[in-house]
Amino acid sequence: MKTIINTDAAPKAIGPYSQAVMIDGFLYASGQIAIDPATGEFVEGGIEAQTERVLENIKAILKAAGMDLSNVIKTTVFVTSIGDFAKINEIYGRYFKDNPPARSLVEVKSLPKGALIEIEVVAHK
Repeated sequence: MKTIINTDAAPKAIGPYSQAVMIDGFLYASGQIAIDPATGEFVEGGIEAQTERVLENIKAILKAAGMDLSNVIKTTVFVTSIGDFAKINEIYGRYFKDNPPARSLVEVKSLPKGALIEIEVVAHK
């Protein structure tokens, strides 16, 4: 049986999808972009500010599911410029210090709302 995870501490879905779905101890979180859940507005700023906001949104979704970043087993990172790789890695590394999850990072042409980065995660409880 699947459980839908929703929290006001992360941005509301901007389409017909859930923030996350949990089934058999696995959490599948939808891709997060840099929307501030307090204002509902897209965070302005460069890749650093957007990466931090995205990871904070992910932390909020995990918390709503009774988890934290240590439960993340896989991330998929979508970026509009592979040239931002080093900056993303620096911030990402602050969030995933010990035993980081498996990760894919791919460059894409564009993301919703003109975002520079989107991250989705799979976690296990």
